[in-house]
Amino acid sequence: MSAPGLSGQGPIRQIAWVTGDLDAAIGDWRTMAGVGPWTVYRNVRLDGVFRGAPTAVTIDVGLAYHHDMQIELIMPHGTGPSPYHRADGSAMAGQHHVAWLVTDFVAAVDTAIAAGLEPLFRAESGPATRVAYFVPAEGASPLLELIEATPELTEGFAQGIAAARGWEGDDPVTIIDLAS
Repeated sequence: MSAPGLSGQGPIRQIAWVTGDLDAAIGDWRTMAGVGPWTVYRNVRLDGVFRGAPTAVTIDVGLAYHHDMQIELIMPHGTGPSPYHRADGSAMAGQHHVAWLVTDFVAAVDTAIAAGLEPLFRAESGPATRVAYFVPAEGASPLLELIEATPELTEGFAQGIAAARGWEGDDPVTIIDLAS
């Protein structure tokens, strides 16, 4: 998949789904697709701007890898507004976005906007990284995401890929609660 303004960003590195039951979705991915091990981050807070208005979003996130591709499962908390909720406040379900890792986040965002992609959500997750979601000009889904490739994030991808390559089904889920 290539999109104007993102085609020069390299390969897609993440595919994400929104779910109402993160634990069940992880179980499905483990048993049906053999994907693991998983790291679950509970109570991830994203502070940002959604459709031009400041917002704080809390989600639980499950991450695993298939070859070099990160599989992300997102379970939103609350009723929005957020990129994970419909206009009526109910949580979305299904395939949500594809993402690129970018080293120059500001330049990549500017390039996407100049190419006609509509900014939807831009946020930070603590000191870890910045993200930006875009709606393709024709409004097609999935959303398109840029993720700042900080050294910590890049190292996390490398560790996750290595863990997936050596995974034999043991220790399938590690949980990290950020509210603690």
